[in-house]
Amino acid sequence: MYMRPVYIINGFLDSGKTEFINFTLDQPYFQISGKTLLLLCEEGEIEYDPYVLKRSRTEVEVIENEADFTVDKMVALEKKHRPERIIIEYNGMWKFRDLRLPWHWRVEQQITTIDASTFPMYFTNMKSMVSDMLRKSEMIIFNRCDGVEDLNVYKRNVKALNQSADIVFEDSNGEIDEIMEDDLPYDLNSDPIVLDEKGYGIWYLDSLDHLERYEGKTVQFVGMVMKPDQFPKDHFVPGRMAMTCCAEDMTFLGFVCVSKDISLYKERDWVKVTAVVKREYFADYEGEGPVLHALSLTKAKQPKEPVISFS
Repeated sequence: MYMRPVYIINGFLDSGKTEFINFTLDQPYFQISGKTLLLLCEEGEIEYDPYVLKRSRTEVEVIENEADFTVDKMVALEKKHRPERIIIEYNGMWKFRDLRLPWHWRVEQQITTIDASTFPMYFTNMKSMVSDMLRKSEMIIFNRCDGVEDLNVYKRNVKALNQSADIVFEDSNGEIDEIMEDDLPYDLNSDPIVLDEKGYGIWYLDSLDHLERYEGKTVQFVGMVMKPDQFPKDHFVPGRMAMTCCAEDMTFLGFVCVSKDISLYKERDWVKVTAVVKREYFADYEGEGPVLHALSLTKAKQPKEPVISFS
């Protein structure tokens, strides 16, 4: 059976989903053969342009109730319209983790749109629901960023949940570049750059996007020892557990480190690491990434707060 490509656009009401889909359907690159089936799971203030729908050969089906969003319903709509592709404008108040699609519908891309002016409210009061939407999105678009000063905080919140997502900030003039360096809680010119609990988490996430800021510099932090079985004997991962949403949703944040002294320590020991950051190929990264070369490795006490939080 033909595998049907599916594109999921999610986000809360008035977060910009309809504007994004309208814009996409109207682009020259979307003028492709075959029908598009648009499943509209909520209707906001912005309506779809009938001309754009007609020109892009897009058929719209409205699904008003979450209980009606079933596999049988999806299959019936597919048989009715016989589309080449499907776009789902998903209702942000429906439980995303409960979303089920026909087995032959293949999710090609998931995009989340966020109104930057209301993000703190949703992230504070509905963090679990926000996390479900963000965790598998390949692109996350923050729009209406005019006057918002905490974009660096927003980015850290998202990266803690989804390290690989592309994050885009937009204001009334279009896409904007986020500037994070001035807001780092440590001095990039320090030698070493000493990372406390807050600083470690920010350094880890910032290194994923801006490794060039740290190449050749020395960092110092306290971390827990992890020794993956497949690593060479002089390699380990020092890091910290991080709570990204709730106590049941934790992840270990750490980069590979090379040290001849790691044999003196066992799994889950706490150590103070002073290391030079380099950009190197490492198989587990499936490419290049941060590799720490320890200048010193000493035993340390477990921090008072062993788990860092991105709340």
